[in-house]
Amino acid sequence: MNRFVKRISAVILTLSTVIGTVFMSGGDIYAEDSESGTSQSTSQDASLEWPEAPDIVAQSAILIDADTGAILYQKDPHARAYPASTTKILTGLLTIENCSLDEIVTFSSEATNSVTYEDSNLGTKTGEQYTVEQALYGLLLYSANEIAYGLAEHVSGSLSAFTDLMNERAKELGAINTHFSNASGLHDDNHYTTAYDMAMIAKGCYNNSTFVNIDSTSTTYTIPPTNKTSEERIFRHRHLMLKGREYYYEYCKGGKTGFTDQAGYTLVTFAEKDDMRLICVCFKSGNKERFEDTRSLFDWGFANFKKITASGNTISSLFSSDSYYQSSVFNKYNLNFNLKASTLTLPKDASVGNVTLDIDDNYETSSENGIYTAHLNFTYGDNIVGTANLTLSSDENIAASSNLPYAANEGNSDLKQKKCIVINIWIIVAVGAAILIALYIRSEVRRVQRQRRHGRRRRLRY
Repeated sequence: MNRFVKRISAVILTLSTVIGTVFMSGGDIYAEDSESGTSQSTSQDASLEWPEAPDIVAQSAILIDADTGAILYQKDPHARAYPASTTKILTGLLTIENCSLDEIVTFSSEATNSVTYEDSNLGTKTGEQYTVEQALYGLLLYSANEIAYGLAEHVSGSLSAFTDLMNERAKELGAINTHFSNASGLHDDNHYTTAYDMAMIAKGCYNNSTFVNIDSTSTTYTIPPTNKTSEERIFRHRHLMLKGREYYYEYCKGGKTGFTDQAGYTLVTFAEKDDMRLICVCFKSGNKERFEDTRSLFDWGFANFKKITASGNTISSLFSSDSYYQSSVFNKYNLNFNLKASTLTLPKDASVGNVTLDIDDNYETSSENGIYTAHLNFTYGDNIVGTANLTLSSDENIAASSNLPYAANEGNSDLKQKKCIVINIWIIVAVGAAILIALYIRSEVRRVQRQRRHGRRRRLRY
């Protein structure tokens, strides 16, 4: 199986190289500028300059496009850091993905006793009940730590089972250097992530409408009296870039704050302007500086970048060309591909003709049930301007054979292209017909010649 995965990887590499050439071949593909709505042919641009970004205080930070995955800005994005309460965005997402909002959460003594008076909490009592929806508001807006513990138990039965789910889901969302050991973000040396990983997790959250609906609440929220508490609990979002706050930013759509002594001040923020949705993560920062840095990066991102749409059909048509699918191997065996990613985020003066496509080495090529997946990056110079997953599905006959025409195996780990002869049935028919016609003409010529010779002999007798 490992040998076949290597072969599939070689096929993926070959295919992705071909896709890359499309973006570099002027005239072979057209891109539509989402701002002007006009089509333009690709052309080579000698300049691959990236807009100059502002200076920020945060030790680790990243700015990405929530739709394309493009990385617009990064500062030490893979440095390990403690996320503090920004952890709770994943806790909230997993709750939404696994529960109905009207389910009842009953808080255990372990959950209610998991915090001290210094920790952010809503004073929830043992046996107290909230709906999942009420608990999510307490989690994402007020950052209550006992709520995180109680939701973890409600979703998975125990905190340890929930953290296993967190780590699994984080990896699915694109995290590559993350390990969570609790649901709230309270300090633990084994509870860490990176700015890049948190941006990938935030991307999953920002693309969940229920999450955004709750997390974008700028007004106050009220939990009415419960079975254990006679008073209302009234609170509002702690993110200070929402409306009516000290660092109000008109395009802010929510996010999550965090702080511990070990983590410093952390911040995840969502923003939307026109057709762009951006995510900013700042780790290891100061209190006010995290908001100021985030605003500076958002303003810079909105001012300097645009979305480009490349025709997915044009990209896909490459894979149905004779050079790949008309060989006897592809006629005999089933090999299908799927590539869905054609929206890129580029500097406003950039040309799509300089975009290339590479396999992302941070993610291993995976295989499951005959489906093979590779993570791809669209790149502009050294910058990632879009991402995609390329999937290949194949039947077992291919795995049992050595017939993959673009992955020659010579008993070593270095794979190279095989020589592949393309045979087109219509060409064979045409050649065969031409041969038959030639033989017929030759036969007729000989028959006429024999008749002429026979006539001459008869005239000589008389």
